[in-house]
Amino acid sequence: MRRLLLLLAGALLLASCSDGNSGDGASGDDTPATESGTPTMTPTPTPAPPPPLAWGPTQDEYDQAAALVAAMPVERQAGQVIVARFAGPEPPTAQIQELGLGGVILMGDNVESPEQVEQATAAIQQAGGDRGYPVIIGIDQEGGTVARITDPATEFPAYMTLGASRDATMAAQVAEASGTELRGMGLTMVFAPDADVTTGPDDPTIGTRSASSDPQVVAETVQASLRGYAQAGIVAVPKHFPGHGSVPADSHEELPVQTASLDELRARDLVPFQAVVDAGAEAIMVAHIDVEAVDPGVPSSLSPKVIGLLRDELGFDGLVVTDAQDMAAISAGYGSGAAAVRSLAAGADIVLMPADVESAHTAIVDAVASGELPADRLAEAATRGVALMLHEAAGPAPDPAAVGTHAELSYQESLGGITVVAGACSGPLVEGVIRVVGGEEADRIRFDEAAAAAGLTTDANAPTTVRLLGGTDPGSGDVVVALDRPYALGRSDAPVKIALYGRTPGAFRALAEVLAGTSPARGTLPVAVDGVERQGCPS
Repeated sequence: MRRLLLLLAGALLLASCSDGNSGDGASGDDTPATESGTPTMTPTPTPAPPPPLAWGPTQDEYDQAAALVAAMPVERQAGQVIVARFAGPEPPTAQIQELGLGGVILMGDNVESPEQVEQATAAIQQAGGDRGYPVIIGIDQEGGTVARITDPATEFPAYMTLGASRDATMAAQVAEASGTELRGMGLTMVFAPDADVTTGPDDPTIGTRSASSDPQVVAETVQASLRGYAQAGIVAVPKHFPGHGSVPADSHEELPVQTASLDELRARDLVPFQAVVDAGAEAIMVAHIDVEAVDPGVPSSLSPKVIGLLRDELGFDGLVVTDAQDMAAISAGYGSGAAAVRSLAAGADIVLMPADVESAHTAIVDAVASGELPADRLAEAATRGVALMLHEAAGPAPDPAAVGTHAELSYQESLGGITVVAGACSGPLVEGVIRVVGGEEADRIRFDEAAAAAGLTTDANAPTTVRLLGGTDPGSGDVVVALDRPYALGRSDAPVKIALYGRTPGAFRALAEVLAGTSPARGTLPVAVDGVERQGCPS
């Protein structure tokens, strides 16, 4: 999309520069004349706005960022490339001021309510002082199991819901709505969408955070999400390059090893990342994965070869963000300082969540002084971050009133994705009074509320059982509903089996209406599930 805008702007400039008379004239005066010979004035063309770079900011914004960074001492540049975590609801304003941090990330323990988040983000921006551009305030808000801010902000289901619906328009609408709410609370960056291709039950980390096991479905979904986030004016960070959905380990706990060949990665994992680069992605997160075919033994986030693959083969010029450096894949083998320096030297631009922020900052400064980290590499990294924040500041004004206003959209998203793989495709799926079991207490409460609204009656002693599955146990009942990954459905003997991909109020509303027969289930399984009767109901 950004490149398309660039091409369109270039065409406008070419058109405005042409006077429609390319022939050689006898007179040096090219002012057009009327038939009577009286000269007429040609209106001066309105200059076209500066086109964006392929990855977001305009050239003017990038040049302004470069000037701001050039005026910084190395200590401030070192702070600028760090996005830190902090504990509790009170933001680290003193640390932001003292180190000149580029930003912070909000995690679950930093969030109490949308109002508290709005107050915290305001304090963070105030701590940034008069630097001339916003502080990065990022958050993991993918939907489903990875969402730091919940009710009364709008809760959206897992990203796999969109893979089940194959609805790119809905993907864009959801991203715009989520991004608008986040901006309304003062966030400037969201670590989403998830561009990983899941390989199924052997993927312990990504699961329903991925749209699908089909690379093309993932590619189309993440491209649509990027359009939505851009409309909202928030910087989106697709993740986790070069693909975390096809490794059998969790980088939070250890360093996963990717054994696929480079050709296999190009045919599967890299497809969505090429798509987001082509769509003008502003930033991309690099995972902590040992890719044997590219740089064996080295985490991708510290590897010049893997980041070089992103830059040179995929053609990405934007902001490269490391995955959290306090994860075991990094913290167990590298100190905070060494990891920060190595990631920057490898080509990353943002060091996310170093375990020890002060040590990372000191190590970066010392590495520049010793020549281990070239000064121009640090300046380049800092410039990209500043340019993106200047670009973000030029977007639409934040709207705090938008927070919590997209419940209907969340419901429509779940209704489009809910998938019935066994049982009737029309009419009621349950009769009489039902009882709900399984899941968590909050799930059962939400189901009861949705069932009542759909005209269903629930009772703890009812003979018809609806079992909510939150994990891999197939359970038993008249109806089994997978709230997250759908793989357990293939091992269940229930006559009715449903994949829901979410535990939001809207997801349970969609479930209750499908059970009551008042709404159709339109989703199709976005992943292979062994043992199911069908992929979904025909549309």
